[in-house]
Amino acid sequence: MSGAKKSRPLTKAEARHIWLRAQRLDTSSPFGEGPPATAAAVEHLGYVQIDTINVIERCHHHILWTRIPDYRRADLRQAQSVDKTVFEYWTHALSYVPAKDLRFFVPAMMRHRREGHKWLSGVRPADLRKVLTLIRRDGALTIRDIDDDVLVDKEHLWASRKPSKRALQLAFYTGVLTISERNGMLKTYELMQRHFGWDKPPKPASAREASAYLLDRALRAQGVVSLDSICHLDAPSKPSIRRSIEARVRAKQLVPVELEGAGKQEHWARPETLESAGDAASEPVHILSPFDPLIIQRKRTHLFFDYEHRFEAYVPKEKRRFGYFALPVLVGDDIVAALDLKTDRKSRELLVQRWSWVGDGAPRAARKDLRRRIEEELHRFERFQLAE
Repeated sequence: MSGAKKSRPLTKAEARHIWLRAQRLDTSSPFGEGPPATAAAVEHLGYVQIDTINVIERCHHHILWTRIPDYRRADLRQAQSVDKTVFEYWTHALSYVPAKDLRFFVPAMMRHRREGHKWLSGVRPADLRKVLTLIRRDGALTIRDIDDDVLVDKEHLWASRKPSKRALQLAFYTGVLTISERNGMLKTYELMQRHFGWDKPPKPASAREASAYLLDRALRAQGVVSLDSICHLDAPSKPSIRRSIEARVRAKQLVPVELEGAGKQEHWARPETLESAGDAASEPVHILSPFDPLIIQRKRTHLFFDYEHRFEAYVPKEKRRFGYFALPVLVGDDIVAALDLKTDRKSRELLVQRWSWVGDGAPRAARKDLRRRIEEELHRFERFQLAE
């Protein structure tokens, strides 16, 4: 497609600068302070992934802390449960999403009402009626408030044995319920309409509007995009996204990019984004979550940074290269190390279990200074881990 339009050559260094700026990792406090900063960060990034692993602080808090130096866990609770500026739903994984974008997720909710959910096909109508009746009558609840379940066999590895938990999950995917509060991984479920105080739910986005939303979200948070980066784990959306891209290229709103090392993989960017491609990045140090938007798309991270991240939590110990839960370390525009960290909450200290130097940005001659700078950031990271 891009052969019909002249492509703009882009070096990897230029592409990194653009992506880091789009991710707001090139400056110290891009979103300000306090609860409004949390809502602003989620809105800009488009989503913040949620995950259960907590050898260090869970990734949704970690991703926000990386971009909000004085971030507090209570700020996310404020945004979700009080201000209601964010909500939880499925993107490529369970994530926090801006509440203003909810209409783009309504079509998926409607589809699950019609077709069910592949992970929850065994939910019985009686169990669904039970949990909805309880919530309508008594208000929001957690699975711990239901103590009369008869356990059943698991349908898959991550399934619950509690019929009521499965029913709550299905009602969540259909949009009847939302998660109004989260304490650790314990979810409080509430009727979505009651939680947001709607007279009527938002109008679902059309297919064309949904495609434009996905494209705009990626352009905002990635700067330089490809079909794979826009449609991460969402291959069915690629044909409609390609049509949106073609229309914007014709309108001169997007420019085809020939990215160094990308081969035949097509990339695009806005013309104004490319104007500042050569600007040098600043030199902040970031200890990143493996679920950070800069890392989660492994092939893209490898292409831009020449760093191949390995998520080894489910790899046998003797086969691990970086460790159980290695965190990439970004210094300036290079990923220079991977640290396997663990928070010992009992002794109240952060443990460095393995330190691996990686990439061309960490030559031996520079490692003494790099280690000093990374250790300074580790002290700040430890304070975040141990804060109440």
